[in-house]
Amino acid sequence: VQLQASGGGLVQSGGSLGLSCVASGNIFGINTMSWHRQAPGKQRELVASITRNGRLTYVDSVKGRFTISRDDARKTVALQMNSLRPEDTADYYCHMEVLHSANYEYEYWGQGTEVTVSS
Repeated sequence: VQLQASGGGLVQSGGSLGLSCVASGNIFGINTMSWHRQAPGKQRELVASITRNGRLTYVDSVKGRFTISRDDARKTVALQMNSLRPEDTADYYCHMEVLHSANYEYEYWGQGTEVTVSS
């Protein structure tokens, strides 16, 4: 299974960006999909997640500004980021809990996509 992320870039403070991540390969189903980020010199943190049942989780710093969504038919997770701030600057990584069968799950990471917010 491969996860391919896209959509990063450079944006001014207050602007918007959308990230997308699509999974390909031997996939029976996908449980939780999520986005994480890692800023220079900092640990990777969970930004947002969405379960198969649609339960959402956001880190406090992005609540009200970011929206995560999923499309199971397209095996895709998206992150819409609005009102971006310089502190949102980081490499963003998608993550999926992929089922290869009804009882076998494995976790996968996409490659990082860089988001830079200028002040």
